[in-house]
Amino acid sequence: MPNRLAHETSPYLLQHAENPVDWWPWSPEAFAKARERGVPVLLSVGYSSCHWCHVMAHESFEDEATAAYLNENFVNVKVDREERPDVDAVYMEAVQAATGQGGWPMTVFLTADAEPFYFGTYFPPDPRHGMPSFRQVLEGVNAAWTDRREEVGEVAVRVVRDLSERELSYGGDAGVPGEEELAGALLGLTRDYDERHGGFGGAPKFPPSMTLEFLLRHHARTGAEGALQMAADTCERMARGGIYDQLGGGFARYSVDREWVVPHFEKMLYDNALLCRVYAHLWRATGSDLARRVALETADFMVRELRTAEGGYASALDADSDDGSGRHVEGAFYVWTPAQLAEVLGEREGEAAARHYGVTEEGTFEEGASVLQLPQDGGLLEAGVRDRLFAAREARPRPGRDDKVVAAWNGLAIAALAETGAYFDRPDLVERATEAADLLVRVHFDVSGGRARLARTSKDGKVGANAGVLEDYADVAEGFLALAGVTGEGAWLEFSGFLLDIVLDQFRGDGGALYDTAHDAEPLIRRPQDPTDSATPSGWTAAASALLSYAAHTGSSAHRAAAEGALGVVKALGPRAPRFIGWGLATAEALLDGPREVAVVGPPGGELHRAALLGNAPGAVVAVGLPKDASEFPLLADRPLVNGEAAAYVCRHFTCDAPVTGVEALRDALR
Repeated sequence: MPNRLAHETSPYLLQHAENPVDWWPWSPEAFAKARERGVPVLLSVGYSSCHWCHVMAHESFEDEATAAYLNENFVNVKVDREERPDVDAVYMEAVQAATGQGGWPMTVFLTADAEPFYFGTYFPPDPRHGMPSFRQVLEGVNAAWTDRREEVGEVAVRVVRDLSERELSYGGDAGVPGEEELAGALLGLTRDYDERHGGFGGAPKFPPSMTLEFLLRHHARTGAEGALQMAADTCERMARGGIYDQLGGGFARYSVDREWVVPHFEKMLYDNALLCRVYAHLWRATGSDLARRVALETADFMVRELRTAEGGYASALDADSDDGSGRHVEGAFYVWTPAQLAEVLGEREGEAAARHYGVTEEGTFEEGASVLQLPQDGGLLEAGVRDRLFAAREARPRPGRDDKVVAAWNGLAIAALAETGAYFDRPDLVERATEAADLLVRVHFDVSGGRARLARTSKDGKVGANAGVLEDYADVAEGFLALAGVTGEGAWLEFSGFLLDIVLDQFRGDGGALYDTAHDAEPLIRRPQDPTDSATPSGWTAAASALLSYAAHTGSSAHRAAAEGALGVVKALGPRAPRFIGWGLATAEALLDGPREVAVVGPPGGELHRAALLGNAPGAVVAVGLPKDASEFPLLADRPLVNGEAAAYVCRHFTCDAPVTGVEALRDALR
């Protein structure tokens, strides 16, 4: 019999709707029920493509005896971290503070006032590797709640107090980051750089998307060859490794080793959107054929496998799939044995493909299977063999897809698809970006009830109940600004301003600091606030970037001042923790460069417009249109054609150099 989660729209929650556990969604009613029954709350947080979330669900939440114990002694609340990043952030901070580590599934025990008192992540069904079993944990928590309630309450109060004291004050008082801080950040990255394999640090190794963007912008502004080399080498190592899907394009979440060989196979929209843009920008800087291929293949992967019927982009593909024998196995869709290659290609070509893709008898993954790699380009082999292997793989059982549309991640995808389409003359990609933007406006914008808001999620064209957080407003504004520059349609600039005005009104704290939730959002035990990047740009630094770009488009001093205030955190953290504030560093590069404002007076899609988009100036904004379009693009005001010809004006703070009419002259002006 389905539980309460059957009425939810989240694919992750729906995965648990048939559990014998009497799950509640996060709601006031759940906590009221815990208070009425006098029992604690079990909070379980995960997401649909999380491998260990599936494992714990199969081992524990589908087990009748475990479910009966949970139902008798707890009120059980299940949360999709992608729908409620605010809930996830608050309790993950508590887990990390208490245990020194975090991850999903996250398992936290709370009082009826939502105060946490015991923490963990995955718990096995039986004791192993020094971990207690989940049943032992449940019995221990229940005993403490029954016999030592006062002590439990004291722990909960202390945890909440400690969390409340962590509030950040980095902001405008720190000043904006300058040459010294950015040079210090580069030095710190150089120390952490893996010269042999690319990337930073050891295993597991995550794609450092935001850091790569900083390195490319730093090179563009300063000419620092070391910055470009680190970015280019990392991009090549990732693109040739198993973390990149050598048949279908697109990147897995991370590599379990430092060599980029074996990925954790889930594919996330946000990773692919960010990396698509990075590779497009690398091509823009270097002309690399590899970067061009990967940018386009990643864009095509997003459109082919993540695009929804409504025109938006689904959140993720699972790591696991059926291996053909009924077992749900991680990576089954992607890995190959020599025998499987020979079955598709024949013995001779199968052996050549095995050498080409690094498939061995021993295997590089599990059970003798290998993840495909591409140590070098293959010409003839690539042209025919790859297509045949891809077609054969399409017949395998596919990984599950989380179909919810997350506003923030769709904003990242819009920016990536729009720019990639413009760079490589792929108007279909620009059209796909526009369709996703249309969906966000049509479904996610809510102007009812006298206040304007952006919803975080939708599914099947139906908006979710969860309010957008800072990253939603910021990343959607970023996507709309990129789309405005590519299409010349001023409505996207107007929509971005609408979103950023809400950021200024609802998300600002003192001294330039920003919060992840709006002033009038549901109160939690702590108002979440984090300027550091994780898998995506933090809402804080993403907002700084969008505010700065909008100010460059419009000349708004209020938006620029807010961006500068928010960048105070980069001045403080950049030299000390550059790997965790890459998007803030990239935004600081744009600030130091102006950012440059390019007014192209002429038709969208013309030679000057394309040259402006291909300029490397960090964070440059592009407005395109005729003087009559100045009501939509303020940069075009008082910028006439030159002798009846299209012209480009390169400006800083709305003060422009003499107009140019030739492509080479514009390229020179943007170097």
